[in-house]
Amino acid sequence: MIIVLFAGLLLIAMAVTLFFRALSVPRARTVGALAQIPSYGYTGTAEPDGSEARNSLDELASALGATVGRYLSSMREDALRKQLLAAGIYRMPPRRFVGYQALAAVGAALVLVWLTALAGEGPGVIGFFLLFGLFAGWTVPRYLISRRARTRFQKIEYDLPELIDLIVVSVESGLGLTGSIRFATERMQGPLGDEMKLLLHEQHMGLAADESLRSLLERCETDGIRSFVRAILQGEQLGVSIGTIMRNLAVEMRKKRRQAAEERAQKAPVKVLFPLVFLIFPSMFIVLLGPAVLDVMDAFEGLG
Repeated sequence: MIIVLFAGLLLIAMAVTLFFRALSVPRARTVGALAQIPSYGYTGTAEPDGSEARNSLDELASALGATVGRYLSSMREDALRKQLLAAGIYRMPPRRFVGYQALAAVGAALVLVWLTALAGEGPGVIGFFLLFGLFAGWTVPRYLISRRARTRFQKIEYDLPELIDLIVVSVESGLGLTGSIRFATERMQGPLGDEMKLLLHEQHMGLAADESLRSLLERCETDGIRSFVRAILQGEQLGVSIGTIMRNLAVEMRKKRRQAAEERAQKAPVKVLFPLVFLIFPSMFIVLLGPAVLDVMDAFEGLG
């Protein structure tokens, strides 16, 4: 009975993971995806890609999200849109994601109720797993999105000094700021390269340079991006050399990255302590002290 419930939970977790991996497959074709977002920020009419089943599922999630989204405030919808952009999911509206959350909640609840009924449990246990499935199906997608956003921000922070170095070399060789950013973006991969490509795309659409930089900051609110945007805006307003500002900023970010690495290294012994005490030490005590304890027990039995 317990094995059946555990297998059901494991299958639900695998299904949710595969589902959100399927959502992120178009992100693997970064260049093609970025070339297909001329309607970024608008209610675009870009042709949907993917299979017919995927398009039908998107339509169902959008309709369900429009129904559920009526009960969401505009502030929560803006926060969800911001979280989706931070995770790199540019083409999914917030209400469609809410629809997927509702589908995941209903699906998880039905699967858990079915497995519990097969196990022969009573109405109380079935009701508990029904509520648990609804809660897990609703919260797990949001957790996966927030986790993906955190991982993405960490990669952006790690790659930002290299981007600044490329901009410094380009500026000092005679290129302008926009040309330097384009030159550096062509040689960057990963989330930072995607964000910089999107920044250049916004400028090609007619957005001013300072507005596109502020849009970048809204999508990626990290300390490094905030310092990067602030340095460029202040350099243009005050007339200070961009190369000097960028060089100093790169040195400062590398210091922060080294300090973060040292902080993680200092936390490692504390994190190792718990598995050491609860997993490794008991096994060592059994192997080392087990024979001695048995010998002592045999000795006391002989005295008795």
